[in-house]
This record gives sequence, structure tokens and C-alpha cells, in this order.
Amino acid sequence: MFRFSTQNTDDLSDQELISRYKKNGDIKWVGKLYDRYTHLIYGVCLKYLQNREESKDAVMQIFEKIIDELRTHEVVNLKSWLYVVSRNFCLMEIRKRKRTMDISEASEKNEHFFMESEDIIHPIEEQLDDIKLKKCLEELNSEQKRCIELFYYKEMCYKEVSEITKYEIKKVKSYIQNGKRNLKNCMEK
Repeated sequence: MFRFSTQNTDDLSDQELISRYKKNGDIKWVGKLYDRYTHLIYGVCLKYLQNREESKDAVMQIFEKIIDELRTHEVVNLKSWLYVVSRNFCLMEIRKRKRTMDISEASEKNEHFFMESEDIIHPIEEQLDDIKLKKCLEELNSEQKRCIELFYYKEMCYKEVSEITKYEIKKVKSYIQNGKRNLKNCMEK
């Protein structure tokens, strides 16, 4: 399907390829990872997006994102990390698609409804919500705040959050769940 032409590096591990990429910035090393994991990422995209062409486009966009993120992220298990990045990318695409469909459906039904809909937030209200969310995030205890930032903003999986914070995975899940509940309560005030 998609293939990059690289020198014979089949004997190099994922970590060695990542290390070489970080060292010299040559994307041929990411190209080798691309060759190894395109089928995995395509499968994840197809599962979520349920469209072959959109999935092919998503694979390319995900690898463009990975080229940047591999420079800054410390990836321990590449296969798991790729799965999480791919899944999160697809979920964001689905949300964008749903939001676009909701807006177009509302505008088709009635212009008055479109302007009065509670589902569609005015940009100023979005900014106020962002400010409020940041304020509420600051009110969380340090463990909850750290876990939520890594999980949602840095798009890390539970295992990665656990490795970075040195909290047990059960604690990470608990901090995220309790932090989400506390954020919701704070936002509703």
C-alpha cells in the first residue's frame, strides 16, 4: 500500500530507529517505522472512520504528526503509542465530522434555530469556557491535574502517564476519573 524506500535496516529495533531519527533528524528512519506499522495504523483508522479513502488520508496525516512528536516524546512501546495516537486522531476526526454535520443540519432546518441552538457555542462563549476550564484545572490537586494534562493534552495512554508520574496505573485511572468529575463540578458552578 504505502512504502518508503530505505536502506536495509530490518535488523534495527524500533527504539534504534527512533534514536537515529532523534540524533540526525533524517526521516528515512521514520520511513522505516512507517513501513513496519502502516498496516496497524490503517487498520485502526478503518475501524474508527469506516471509510477506506479517509483512512488512507488519516494514515498520512498521522505520520506527519508522528514525525514532529517523535522528536519531543519519549516513546517506550512504539506499537502501543502508535495505536493511541491513531485512535485519538480518529476520534478527533469523528468529533469534527459530527460537529460539522450538526451545524449543517441545524442551518438547513431553520436559520432561527441555528442562531438559538444551545448545541452551538458562540466563539466568545468558547473562550470563556476555555478560561473557566483552565481556572478549574488549576483548582485540582497536583496528582489529578498532572494526570489529566498528560492524558488529555499530551494524548498519552495510562501506561505512559504511569511511567512519567511514577503512579500505579490504578492510581492514574483514579486521578483521571476523579479529576474529570471535579472539573465537571467546577465548570457547572
